Amino acid sequence: MYPFIHIGPVTLGTYGIMVASGLICAFFLVRADLRRRGFGADAENIIGTTGLAGLVGARLYHLLEAPSEFFAHPLPLLFSTMGFAWFGAVIGGFLALVYLARHYRMSVLLMLDIASPAAAIGYGIGRIGCLISGDGDYGTPTSLPWGMSFPNGLVPTTERVHPTPIYEFLAAMVIGYILWRIGARAIGGLRPAGEVFAFYLILTGVARFLVEFIRINPRSFFGMSNAQTASVASMLAGILLFTLLLRRIRPQTVI
Repeated sequence: MYPFIHIGPVTLGTYGIMVASGLICAFFLVRADLRRRGFGADAENIIGTTGLAGLVGARLYHLLEAPSEFFAHPLPLLFSTMGFAWFGAVIGGFLALVYLARHYRMSVLLMLDIASPAAAIGYGIGRIGCLISGDGDYGTPTSLPWGMSFPNGLVPTTERVHPTPIYEFLAAMVIGYILWRIGARAIGGLRPAGEVFAFYLILTGVARFLVEFIRINPRSFFGMSNAQTASVASMLAGILLFTLLLRRIRPQTVI
């Protein structure tokens, strides 16, 4: 594992490098989606604002999962480069996209649709940063041939464990492709705005819920981890949104 890369006097964290790579890929996806839909919004501004808000949200959510520890040492923990929560990134990114939709005078659901494939792909690439740095996002011990150990990681282990960041990366690539194809059907107004985002909530919620069964996160609500609880909320929100959208497009019966 390579938590850091040293170039002369400069030290770069591999997790940060992969997060930046994910944002760059997300930028190209957002720009491509804006172009195929015929919108002139600034992809750089969308990714920059959303990415920053997502990182802040992910960091704050992670810290507030253990409030007593955070308030005991607020400044060191606040500016630490370790510890980000997926659901916090979703909340932060969502709020930023609502603001950007108003800024560009665009439907909020349309803005969320445009950002969804990019969010899925960017998240998956960021997970490779977790793998390279060995930051503790790995899973439970396994005897499977692709099990990995992280003796030199930020959170080291000599046991062979599930490389869950790889699982999440592969799932994210599949989800991103599915969302992109769903978005293609929306061009020309053939599908309602919000459909891509609804599937994003459902699919990412399912993927994270399943991978948590082999993660080492502590359990809280009904034997689920905090991430699983958030995943259930994401799936329910996506199903509700999709149900409401179906009512809009359901053909009227002529008597």
